[in-house]
Amino acid sequence: MNRPYIVCHMMTSIDGRIDCAMTAKLHGVDDYYGTLEVLDTPNTLSGRVTAELELALPGRYEPKDSTPIGHEAFAKNRGAAAYEIVVDTKGTLLWPDDADAEKPHLILTSAQAPKEYLAYLTACSVSWIVCGEKQIDLSRAMKVLATEFGIKRLAVVGGPTINTAFLAAGLLDEISLLIGLGVDGRAGFPPVFDGLPQDAEPIALTLKSAQALPSGAVWLRYQPAK
Repeated sequence: MNRPYIVCHMMTSIDGRIDCAMTAKLHGVDDYYGTLEVLDTPNTLSGRVTAELELALPGRYEPKDSTPIGHEAFAKNRGAAAYEIVVDTKGTLLWPDDADAEKPHLILTSAQAPKEYLAYLTACSVSWIVCGEKQIDLSRAMKVLATEFGIKRLAVVGGPTINTAFLAAGLLDEISLLIGLGVDGRAGFPPVFDGLPQDAEPIALTLKSAQALPSGAVWLRYQPAK
């Protein structure tokens, strides 16, 4: 397998919602990072929306020259034991200087990202990978993570669009759900997975383990059915 072992690890309400402001109020949320540590996935990957809310600096990058890079490439601007990987298809998020970061950022983007933006990332000591013309080729990007960055295991930690993209691409080796003690129930708030076609068939899973934690949260681990 010339890619990392990939786990989707999410904290949810019992109705499968993952809004962070909501899950932060649930009994069991304190178990999230402990269960993530058990999964032995030091590298984590977030989608653009989650990263914009929780990781990136405020604002958007506004290039003076929007000429796209137009081809596959990568730059390992920081070596590290683990990376905070972010999917940013068009190259818009702003980042702090990662020269001294213990867990530096690594941006996955597409060939439509401006060359100027990639130069900006390099100046910030932020590593990057360009794979795919208009959309990120996740399968190819995972191979580059393994071969060029030495990444063996990673956790996809949200949100629903990126979780579903990995699921649809057949890239998830495991789904890990920490279910807290509470119901969300509000209309329109994000579930763990969302965005498959209306006529898509359910994706079968096999239960790997189920554990009730002292907090009352339940930790479920699944693997795709063979």
